[in-house]
Amino acid sequence: MSNSLIDRLSAFFSDQSSDPKAQRRELIETLREAQADGLMDADALSMIEGVFQVGELSARDILLPRAQIDWIDINAPLSQIIADVVKTGHSRFPVYEGSRDQVIGILLAKDLLRHFTEKDFQIRDWLRPAVFIPESKRLSVLLKDFRNNRNHLAIVVDEYSGVAGMITIEDVIEQIVGDIEDEHDIDEDADNITVLKNGDYRIKGMTELEQLNEELKTDFSAEDVETVAGLVIQHLGRVPKFGERVRIDGFEFEVQRADPRQVHILLMRRIASPNVSATDS
Repeated sequence: MSNSLIDRLSAFFSDQSSDPKAQRRELIETLREAQADGLMDADALSMIEGVFQVGELSARDILLPRAQIDWIDINAPLSQIIADVVKTGHSRFPVYEGSRDQVIGILLAKDLLRHFTEKDFQIRDWLRPAVFIPESKRLSVLLKDFRNNRNHLAIVVDEYSGVAGMITIEDVIEQIVGDIEDEHDIDEDADNITVLKNGDYRIKGMTELEQLNEELKTDFSAEDVETVAGLVIQHLGRVPKFGERVRIDGFEFEVQRADPRQVHILLMRRIASPNVSATDS
């Protein structure tokens, strides 16, 4: 590494007087310059940026909403439960009794499929304790808890103790290394667009404009562009950074996750002045 980069990094870590957020932005800019100069590869830079994003995000930002969870009702027939487990292909399922706000444990698919033929088998006997966390919990703290306690799934509750959704260790890790595809990720469009409690939309960058227009009754279009990420990139003339905002046709798009090559997650919200087009970070 060049002496100038080393000097800048040394100055960054020794300066304790600056605003922490400003320091993080400065550090990321320095590392981006290092990547542009060939001193580190794009993947390494992307993961470093992901680590910083994890430090700024909370559980509410990436949770799977309760409406999209594959639940198990403890009182459902065993044959139905087995069929649902096999169909979805997940390894863990939250189990409720009576109401989905009454989560009584977590069922591991391997426990069910190994033991359901045993005499007097009862699902209750094989439930693992459920871990509950508030929506405000920082992802960096949650990841540490997952590692220390060897948990892989947590139930996210809102301020009224109702279930808001769930989050897995894979969800947190994906904020650092990018999307982790597995053999069960078949329906690619199923959760491209998620409606948040405040009315905003959480949108995957690779969501096609055709799907966005169809589901939200919008009318976005751009020449030679098929995805939401492509629309934002074309509007800016470059790949945006984390936290940047851009206004297009009466909506504001805020970048929630991106690396030097592509935009992964955006927040979309309606704005009052549809003819205004501006960016900020």
